[in-house]
Order: sequence, then C-alpha cells, then structure tokens
Amino acid sequence: MRRIESMKRSGALQGPLILNNKTPPVLMMRSKEWNVHTRLQSTTTATMSVLKQGGLPGKRTLKGPRTKQPSRANLPAPEEDMMQCIAYATADQYHLPTLCHDLMANGFFEIRDLPRDASNVLVIGTEMAAKPSDGALMFFFREGSVVFWNVAETTVKKAMRILEQHEIQPYEVALVHWENEEINYAVGEGNSKLHRGNFIFNSEMDYEQVLLEKFAFSNALSLSVKLAIWEVSLDNFVESIQSIPETLKSGKTVKLSRAEVLQKIGELFALRYCINLSSDLLITPDFYWDREDLEQLYDKTCQFLNINRRVKVVNEKLQHCTELTDLMRNHLGEKHSLRLEWMIVILITIEVMFELARVIF
Repeated sequence: MRRIESMKRSGALQGPLILNNKTPPVLMMRSKEWNVHTRLQSTTTATMSVLKQGGLPGKRTLKGPRTKQPSRANLPAPEEDMMQCIAYATADQYHLPTLCHDLMANGFFEIRDLPRDASNVLVIGTEMAAKPSDGALMFFFREGSVVFWNVAETTVKKAMRILEQHEIQPYEVALVHWENEEINYAVGEGNSKLHRGNFIFNSEMDYEQVLLEKFAFSNALSLSVKLAIWEVSLDNFVESIQSIPETLKSGKTVKLSRAEVLQKIGELFALRYCINLSSDLLITPDFYWDREDLEQLYDKTCQFLNINRRVKVVNEKLQHCTELTDLMRNHLGEKHSLRLEWMIVILITIEVMFELARVIF
C-alpha cells in the first residue's frame, strides 16, 4: 500500500489500477475510488469547457449570422490592413428623399456619381472612416437594406438612428443585428474580385469604377440580408402550423376558424410575393445587362452567399406550406358544406313533421 501511495505521489501511477482476482479487497476499493474520481474530474472539465464557450449543450450560442454558410467558418482570419463591409436589412422599405435630407442635415453628404438606371439606391459619404486606407461609403437601398463600407462604428450607430425615422414596416432590432453580412475587403493588384471570402479591389482604378464595383457587391449583400429576414419569417410561419399535421394524424379536430386559415394563406402568399415577384432574387437586375464586368462581380458574390440555393430551399418550403393551407381550406369547406347539408335535412324533416301533423289532426 505504501508503495502504491508513493507511486501516485511521484506520478508514476497516472491511470486506474489493473487488478486481477488475487488483488486484496482494500486495493480494489481504492481502485474504484480512483475511477470515480477520474470520471468526476473529466465531467467537471467538460462542463467548464462548455460554459466557457457561452452556453449549455443544446442551447444556441451567438457565434454569427445564421445566413453564413459553414464553409465560411474555415476562412482565414482577416489581415490587419483589411477594411470591413457590413450589410443590414432593417425594414420593408426606405423613404429615400426624406432620408437623404435628414442625413445631409446631420453632417453626411450625398454622392451622385452612379448612373441614372441605379435609381433604387442612395449613396452617402462621410469623413468618419474606420481606417485611412479607403473612404467611407453607405449604400441605402429602397428595398430596406443598407451596406456600410469602412465606416466607423460610432458613425454606423448614428446613421442607423437617423434611418429609424424613415423606415416603412421596420424589423426587430435583435433580428436586424443577428441577420447581417460581414465581409472584409482590401486594395491590391490585378482585377477586382472575390477571393477567399474577401473583396479585393484594383488599386489602379479610378473613383467612379470603384464606386460601381462597390455598388455591385452591395447589391448582392443587400439581397442576402433581405433573404435572411424572409427565411426567419418563413421559419416562424412553419412553427405556427407545425401542430396541424400531428392533429390530423391523431384524428382530432383542428381548432382553426375560417378567418384564421385565410389569414395564414394571406401571410404565405405575401411572403411568396416578396421573394419571387418584388425582389431580384430570381433574375439578374437590368442594371448589369450591358455591364459584363459588374455582372460577373455580382454573380460571384451571389454564388458565394449561396443565394440561389437558399431561394430554392425557401420556395420548396413555401410549396409544402401552400399544400398544407390548401388542405386546411378544403377541410373547412367540407365542414361548411356538411353543416349546410345537415341544416337542409333538419329543415326538410321539420316540414315533413308539419305536413304529417296537418294530415293527422
């Protein structure tokens, strides 16, 4: 026993003892105590590591926007000379004329160097750049999204506070900051491109060409954040109707009125309209038809953000939801028809009874 204790103190004995049938009972009890202590220590270590990561097992930890794909988690860390581009979707629409007037009254200035066919965007400049390597720009899209290029954090908060006064149907603040897109960019040699998750601009381009390329990148980013908001809306809709199939499967009656079913159908078709008709998610905007270089940058960014696949998945979910709402509408229609038939049968029965009473009496 003394030899074993000395081996434990010296570190020679690191694991559990290997015992056989001839091992004394006292030594076997010591071995069991060692195993229990080892398991408790490993469990405590695992629990502490989970808590340090920011949550318990099964809980959702805030690691980044849900719209980002897993492949982007393996991208290298940004270099020190890189600047940040961040996009938010804050509302269904912006009122750009009044927004422009309010921003200029607060020290910002408008940039009017974009072509006339880019009429759905307001470009605003500011002297408050996050890094001196590039100027600070803001793209406000009428569809309800904004993209900041190398803008200081305090200036971003100031612009967002001003933007709140000109939003139509604003979104929840927590959702806006959760469903964003952040991409780093730098100025280098060669043609402008999207390389390993970063925007690289040609250092030899003039200001107007850089502005056009930033607009193309911003356009794709604005679509991604808007699609992310609609994805959340669809998830909430699916969650609101997920109990219906189980109720039908168990043979119970679905407790939904005709007005509630019509409301669900209206929500579903409004979401389908936003995704497939009122946005540019399914087609390339007309702005890029005669600008092949910008169209290539736009398409590459959309491909990186996985927009086409996400739209396909959303439309498949919408199709299943449509089938379920149609089933509910038909079910309510059949219940209404059955109720009318029973009312007719009851009325006929009452009329027959009156006729029999008249004949008998």
